[in-house]
Amino acid sequence: MKRILRWLAAAALLASTQAFAQVTLNASSWVSPAHPLTANMLVPLCDDIAKVTSGRVKCNILPKAPVAAPQTFDAIANGLIDLSFTSHGYTPGRFALTEAAEFPFMGDTAEVTAVAYQRIFERMLAGADEHKGVVVLSVFTHGPGEIYNVKRAINALKDFDGLKIRVGGGVVTDVAKALGTVPILKPAPESYELLSSGVADGVFFPKESPLSFKFIPLIKYVTLVPGGLYNTSFVWMANPAKWNSIPEADRKLIAPLLGEALARRSGQAWDAADAKGLAAMQEAKLSVASASPALVAEIRAKTSTLESEWIDRKAKPKGVDGAAVLKALRAEIASLQKK
Repeated sequence: MKRILRWLAAAALLASTQAFAQVTLNASSWVSPAHPLTANMLVPLCDDIAKVTSGRVKCNILPKAPVAAPQTFDAIANGLIDLSFTSHGYTPGRFALTEAAEFPFMGDTAEVTAVAYQRIFERMLAGADEHKGVVVLSVFTHGPGEIYNVKRAINALKDFDGLKIRVGGGVVTDVAKALGTVPILKPAPESYELLSSGVADGVFFPKESPLSFKFIPLIKYVTLVPGGLYNTSFVWMANPAKWNSIPEADRKLIAPLLGEALARRSGQAWDAADAKGLAAMQEAKLSVASASPALVAEIRAKTSTLESEWIDRKAKPKGVDGAAVLKALRAEIASLQKK
C-alpha cells in the first residue's frame, strides 16, 4: 500500500511539474527595437503569450538578430531562432502564392489587407505548404506602398525612367521594372545607406518607413498612391520542435492570439506607424503629393499584366486557382473597408 501511495505521489508531482513546465522562446527581430515590427508587434505578442500562460511560456527577445533578414526563415526552420517574422520577398523564388496580397491598388490600410489576406491564406493558400519547415502563426501585410525619391517629383510615368529604386522583393520588383526604374533588392534596414551613398535614387515603402529608418532628411519627393503602389507579404512563424514543446494546454491558451487576431493587431500597429510617418514627413515640409488620376491610370496600364502572369506562371503550377484567389481577396478587402 505504501509503495502504491509513493507511486501516486510521484506521478502527481510529475504531472504538476509538466503542467507548470516553462518554455522560453528565443525571439528575434531584424529591425531595430524601436521599429513598429519590434516595439508594437513582437514585444506585445510576447507579453500576451506570457500573460495568457501565467508566465509558463515566455520570450527571450534577442538583443541582436543572429542572422540577416533574408536568412530568418531558415534560422527558424533550423532552430537557431524560435519565433520571428520575415518578408516573403526577401527570398526570391521561394514563395509564389504569397504574392497574391502584393499587387497594386489592393487597399488603403494595413489592418484591412492583413485581415483579408489571413482569411484567404487559411482558406485557399495554406494547403500548398509553401512554409514547410516552420509553424505559421499568421500572415499579414504592411500599409500601402508609396514612392520616395531624391531626384524629382513623380507626376507622370516618364518621371520614373532610370531611377534606381530599393525594393523588398516579390511583386514590387516587377512593378518597379514595369514602371521603367532599376530595382535594387535589399533589406529595409539598408535603406539609409543606399540613399545616402547615392547607390539608390529612391525607395518604395509604406508611410512609416522614412521615420522608422531615419531617412526623412535624405528624401525630397513623396508620391502617395491611392490603394498602394504595391504591398508586401509577411509571415509570423515559429520553430516546429520548440512550438510543439509547449504543453498542449498552453498552446490552446495561445491560439486566440494567433491567426486573424495576430494579423489584425499587426495591421493596426502598422496603420498607427504609417500615420506617425506621414505626420513626420509633413512636419519636415517634404513635397508630399497624391498621385493624380492620370498617373494612376498610367501605373495601372503598365502593371496590368502582372496578375495574369502570376496566375499562369506561379499559382497554376502549384495547383491553385489564382484568379479565384485574387477575386476572393479583393472581395474580403471590399467587405472589410465598408465596416
